[in-house]
Amino acid sequence: MEKNQKNLLYLFELPYDLISLPRSGGKIHFDLENDASRPPVVTTRLGSGIPVETTLVPDRGDILSQKLGTATSVPLGSPFSFFIKTHRQAAKELCDFFMETKNAEDLLQVAARVHGHVNETLFVYALSFVMLRKKELQNSRLPSIIEVFPGKFILQEQLMKAQLEVNRADPNETTPIVVEHGPEFSGTHLKPEHPLAYWREDYGIHAHHWHWHLLYPIDMNANRNRKGKLSYYMHQQKIPRYDMERLCLGLPRVQKLQNWKAPIKNGYFPKLTLNNSGRVWGSRQDHTTMQDFQRNDFNLDFPDLTHLEIWRSRIFHAIHQGFMIDRQGERVMLSDDVTSGKRGIDILGDALEADSNISVNFPYYGDLHNMGHVLIAFSHDPDFAHKEDMAVVGDTSTAMRDPVFYRWHKFVDDTFQEYKLMQRPYTEEELNLSGVKIERAGVVRNNEANILHTGWNTRLFEASRGLDFNGRSVMVRLTHLDHEPFNYHLQVSNSGKGIKDVTVRVFLAPKFNARSQEMTFMEQRILWAEMDKFTVSLKPGSNHVVRSSRDSSITNTEELTFRDLENFNIDPASPATTPFNFCGCGWPQHMLLPRGRPEGMAFQLFFMPTDYAQDKVVQEATRRCANGVSFCGIQDAKYPDTRAMGFPFDRRPPVNLLGQSVNTAADYARLDNAYIHDISIKFLAEKLN
Repeated sequence: MEKNQKNLLYLFELPYDLISLPRSGGKIHFDLENDASRPPVVTTRLGSGIPVETTLVPDRGDILSQKLGTATSVPLGSPFSFFIKTHRQAAKELCDFFMETKNAEDLLQVAARVHGHVNETLFVYALSFVMLRKKELQNSRLPSIIEVFPGKFILQEQLMKAQLEVNRADPNETTPIVVEHGPEFSGTHLKPEHPLAYWREDYGIHAHHWHWHLLYPIDMNANRNRKGKLSYYMHQQKIPRYDMERLCLGLPRVQKLQNWKAPIKNGYFPKLTLNNSGRVWGSRQDHTTMQDFQRNDFNLDFPDLTHLEIWRSRIFHAIHQGFMIDRQGERVMLSDDVTSGKRGIDILGDALEADSNISVNFPYYGDLHNMGHVLIAFSHDPDFAHKEDMAVVGDTSTAMRDPVFYRWHKFVDDTFQEYKLMQRPYTEEELNLSGVKIERAGVVRNNEANILHTGWNTRLFEASRGLDFNGRSVMVRLTHLDHEPFNYHLQVSNSGKGIKDVTVRVFLAPKFNARSQEMTFMEQRILWAEMDKFTVSLKPGSNHVVRSSRDSSITNTEELTFRDLENFNIDPASPATTPFNFCGCGWPQHMLLPRGRPEGMAFQLFFMPTDYAQDKVVQEATRRCANGVSFCGIQDAKYPDTRAMGFPFDRRPPVNLLGQSVNTAADYARLDNAYIHDISIKFLAEKLN
């Protein structure tokens, strides 16, 4: 990695501390010319005997006063929220400023000077945004957000324990201090929602959510290909995964938050710190009621519940009328059966996600999704009477910790589903693939068929990269759900005379509902979670297709730590770069499977090959940010599938299929190219090897 690119990595370290404080265990030092803020501790740490590499940052004159615009409007040490329009504007102006830099060296110098003058999360967001998009930085990699902001992932109690150990330890000791985190997390077993803390507070799903919004931000000039649909689909897929986890624990499926004037039954106490000053995120008591926003510390136009209700009414009216009204008063038709232009789901997604640049009519259809997050995030102190900070549901890197996130997004998803149910069912011709038949399909784990195992595992992160523990290395061992790897096996016949390229689509859903009854098609339809989507060439005759769970199209490899990136000295063109050649957006690999039950829990796998000739998207080849494509698309490229996301479960089933009615998903198996297979998932309640 080129030196300036590698030095950019260290701008992510210790975001709450002065840039002149040594980084990388005291080995890296930024020396800002004419900087009067260098603290005495710098001299002490630089004299510790560790070889130090000093980077001189020349004085850049008056760039701070002239170029930052509203970027300084978000206070230091406070929460930053992309759901708040004034914060988005601040991010846009800082990103635009960084994008104007000429090269890596120029960006390094400018960013080092800006560091400490803008909100810490805003700074990290803008620097990440630019490094993902500047062509000259395409070989750079971002460090894990867990190490940059450990306070957003690790309970305050654990960080305080680490600090106490540092204070008690021999100052000459260099062995890292390791603290444990989990699997109890922040909950108890006194309330029904608490046992799910291991899932809601998993580091991987939050890193994914942060990174997705980094790639597809609101009100920013970024990749917009099918952005509205991607926003719908990525968030929609979180609901069946959460519902499956709830069913594993004997809980009912999540209920949407639709009565906004009724108390929210479940509170949430995050037990996290905002920064190393000890400021905490806002907490919500049980039975808190959403109220009108009356704070004046965010320069918002005081949105209230009436605004949300009006926007909801207008959007549902548009869905049922089949069109939206643009800013010129013209009708914009809503239909997914289009051969050119935007599909209806993209138009609706852009309006609900409320990107004011591409919403069909932002003033009329409003800011429903984002302002819902905001009103919930400040429901504990809507008028700033107690000077409480925002709750975790207002930050994309912490929002999924709170049970109300899933209730809110269940409402958002049901709005999209209302639209989807207005679309005509797929025809038998659209579902079928002539000449291709699945003879058998299933999964194999360690030579055992159709029984998959989950359990606990751990991952080490270096908390001292994000928070200063007096220069001492502090590691946190995070406990998380994981599964044993497995392979899909398909026996597929091709009756044609030539090779047939197909897209194999794989979904997973629970077989039984909370009442232990086998589900109907419509009950199970929105519980199908995408597991994989891949292309394979079928030769004439019989084909045995094997696909590893590690290669899933929805998942991301493990989060890269600072140490991973420091040790990355491989030629970028080498095949050995494969683990590093990604941008970190995909669903975490360790969360691919639901937990299951100790005695085993019944699930169904659905396989469907479709015609790749109809699925493929013609575009220039790219490998950049190509992991987790089902949820994240490809950076700077078109979404690589022409079919609707979630096909074939994104619409009602046909009334008749091959002359018979469709009542369950298993009825799709009448098609030669569809196959449903029962499996069991066992939770071992122990650490996996």
